[in-house]
Amino acid sequence: MSTPVRTAVLAAAAATFLAAPEASATNYTLWIHGKNGGGTQAGNYADFSNWGPSTASAGVNKKAVNWNGSQRISVENYRIRDALDCFCTGTNWCYIAVHSAGDLQIGYALSLYGGSARYKKNAIPNASGVCGNTDGTTQVGWNIKWVDVASGAGGGSELADHGDWAVSDPIVSDLVTSTARAMYNHNTTRSVWFYMFAGAKGTAYSGILSGQDDEAVAYHSTGGVSAKGGFCNPGDWFCDGTLNTGTAATSNGKAKWSYHSVKFRDDGEDYSHSGNGNWEGIVGKVRADVAINAY
Repeated sequence: MSTPVRTAVLAAAAATFLAAPEASATNYTLWIHGKNGGGTQAGNYADFSNWGPSTASAGVNKKAVNWNGSQRISVENYRIRDALDCFCTGTNWCYIAVHSAGDLQIGYALSLYGGSARYKKNAIPNASGVCGNTDGTTQVGWNIKWVDVASGAGGGSELADHGDWAVSDPIVSDLVTSTARAMYNHNTTRSVWFYMFAGAKGTAYSGILSGQDDEAVAYHSTGGVSAKGGFCNPGDWFCDGTLNTGTAATSNGKAKWSYHSVKFRDDGEDYSHSGNGNWEGIVGKVRADVAINAY
């Protein structure tokens, strides 16, 4: 090849390289479990043993955000922030799905840390679940499209109030209704929408819970209501009010937290709290929604 021709080829190649677009964005789906967590391996984003078979359709590029579910929210929240840093910074975006106390974990992270500077990460985690920096630059908070919440415990549970759970687990003190509601500002979601899925298949012993419940958490919490109360399905008797769908207040005027919307209310009382390690109950309802909408 003559020198002029070689020079032209090299120049064209250089121009092509310089004009090459940045790596395209990647979307991820993060699943954050609740209390206890079924013996999952903290920091291992491939361990879906708490949820069910990892082969299930559960959103694009799904990752299990595992933490020690017996410990207090503040103690273990760094693992949620590690995952958000890993997969939800730079050009990457995340869908979030949470269950029970996982609602407290993502709410805590967004409210208290969602306005902080976060290093952009490369989505390649080490054994501890921590990813490396990309270019050393930062951004404010994380890139989150929305949060789906399966029977969220953001408002706590009366089972914790009355000591019905093992008091040896530190997280139980966080699930006391007054504590959970005062832990952080639930209205501060950094404009990220929380879509609430409220189960209502309670049991006989769950009469201690206010209004409609899924045997572990009541509608005042699973519906994202800003005040405690006995909220129920339309037409139910002996309740403080109806839990309305969408962003509307309860029928007796109790507002939902900002950016909280009830996407599913269990009018048929068909969905219980636990996923039973097999994507069941209200967890299955959220999984189906995520499978369709997280892409």
